[in-house]
Amino acid sequence: MLHFFDPVRGVTFLDVVVKVLTAFVLGCIIGIERSYKNRPAGFRTHILVTLGATVASMAGIYLYLNASLPADISRIGAAVVSGLGFLGAGTIIVTKSYSVKGLTTAAGLWTSGIIGLAVGAGFYEGAIITTALVLIAETLLGGLVSLIRRDPEFRISVLFSHKPALDQVLRVCKNNRMAITNLQVVSAMYDGDPCYRAFISLRPRSKVDRERLFGQVASVPEILEFSEVDMSDEK
Repeated sequence: MLHFFDPVRGVTFLDVVVKVLTAFVLGCIIGIERSYKNRPAGFRTHILVTLGATVASMAGIYLYLNASLPADISRIGAAVVSGLGFLGAGTIIVTKSYSVKGLTTAAGLWTSGIIGLAVGAGFYEGAIITTALVLIAETLLGGLVSLIRRDPEFRISVLFSHKPALDQVLRVCKNNRMAITNLQVVSAMYDGDPCYRAFISLRPRSKVDRERLFGQVASVPEILEFSEVDMSDEK
């Protein structure tokens, strides 16, 4: 532990000023990067989250030490963490191509709240180190993620007459190490007879041979039509 922080770990006026200013700076550091990338939650949101968590943490300590009230400090922190989950969920969206966006921003908001709790508790070292690592994760590591080669997600359309045929198609996909990210089944007609059409979104877990996969799907009994859906048309 860094001993020069020891005089400002409590809940005196000086301690409160130092903690609030520290939370302001750390929240701003994380939020500026999000604002630069035009994310839904910018630096103001991150500052407010960090400040709010810091005050909540200090309030619990104050009630316990100075107000002589039977306060459970850990409960206040747990309530803040739960509330941050609902706040972060508001930044997560699913696009028309069924890809998820906003997870990093939601995680950043959640982490900002935890950093605020640490600052309020006087754990400056953990808060500062975590802020630095969050900044590294959101900037430097973002470039590494783009270098990881992986097959993109794609969709297939399957026309079938009975449900067992769809079950076999899903089994074929799973046997080829495909993650089924979305499944939509609608009513359809084929040569005047009622049937069903399934739109299946697939994400490869490893290198996939599409021709082999498509051949296996097309060979399933009771499959009336099969095709790959151009996802660019849905964007």
